[in-house]
Order: sequence, then C-alpha cells, then structure tokens
Amino acid sequence: MEAVLNQSSSNDSPKSRTPSAKYQLNANPSPSGQEGADGDSVTSPITSPPYWVQSHQRSSSAISIESIPNGAITLQDNTDGEDAKNNACWAKSVYIEDHVIVNGSRTGIGAFVVWNITVETLHGGTMRIRKRYSEFDDLRHKLLQTFPYSQAAMPPLPPKSVISKFRPKFLENRRAKLQYFLNCILLNPEFSGSPVLKEFLFS
Repeated sequence: MEAVLNQSSSNDSPKSRTPSAKYQLNANPSPSGQEGADGDSVTSPITSPPYWVQSHQRSSSAISIESIPNGAITLQDNTDGEDAKNNACWAKSVYIEDHVIVNGSRTGIGAFVVWNITVETLHGGTMRIRKRYSEFDDLRHKLLQTFPYSQAAMPPLPPKSVISKFRPKFLENRRAKLQYFLNCILLNPEFSGSPVLKEFLFS
C-alpha cells in the first residue's frame, strides 16, 4: 500500500482549483507509477514504506545493546546478582518512627532532638538506631567529600530553625525529609556500601 500525492496543476481554472492538496490512497499501485485523477501517470514522492508497513522483521532475541542509539532509555535486569554494585544494596526500607527531646538542663538550655530510626534489611532483619540532626548533617558532608559527583542523587537536609525547632509541625516536616534522605542514601548501591554510611549506622 503506498500513498500518492495528487495536487491540481497551476494551469487549472480558479473554479476547478482546490484550496488544498488532495491525498489519494491506492490499494494496488503499479510498480512504475500510478494514474492520477486526470489519467496521467504520477510517480509517488515517497521512497520509503509508510509507517504502517513493517519494513523488516526482527525478533527480540536478536536485539543487542550495541544496536541501541546513544542516549536511549533502556531497562536493565538487576535481579541476576551478577552486578557487584547491585549486591552492595542490603537495606529494604528506612523509617523514622518518632523523636525524643533531650533536655540539657532544668531551664531547657542546650536541649536537642534525637530521632528513632528503624532500618529493614533485605534478609528480614531490622536495625534500630538513634541520631541527632547534626549527625545527619555530618553524614551528608562526608558523603559529598567521598562522592563529589553524586550531589544530584543526594537530597538536601531540611533547614534549621532556632525559633521553631521544637514545634510539632516543624518536627514532623523534618522527620519526613530526614526519612526521605536516608532512603535515598541506603537504597542507592553507590552509597550503601560506603564506610562513611557504616560509620553513621554503627557508631
């Protein structure tokens, strides 16, 4: 099936001239050309098969990674266990359950917040750790030093506030963002096996 473009000649009278080009679809075109509406032989300007015609067949098993254009988005199976970087992933999820406000003195001066964190591993075990905000900040700083080109994969920490640091709404917003930060770090195979992260978790 081939598309043929028939356009009225410039010598036609104004009455017979159509305002736009007509497209005619011939189901049985001849090998050398087609007859237009006026009986003349018209050669199709289309040299390649139209989009609805399968030009060649190729099984999915014959497609190789070398045939994929540069920059194309591809899917990769990371469940085969052969990728050493993928094997570095050991955490399944991270939750910051709640927090505890630790008073530094009777007057409340020097008080700080400690976050209760639960880490679920891929093998079904759990870890429970307690960390201050300053320790999250130290972790991110050390990771940026170790992986200087991975800043885009490392979300920023929630901002500090001297006035609102113990208010429930502020603490809930901080909890959610710290949890998101930890998930991005622990579930990233580039960071999950880092000694910097292990120091944060086990120290």
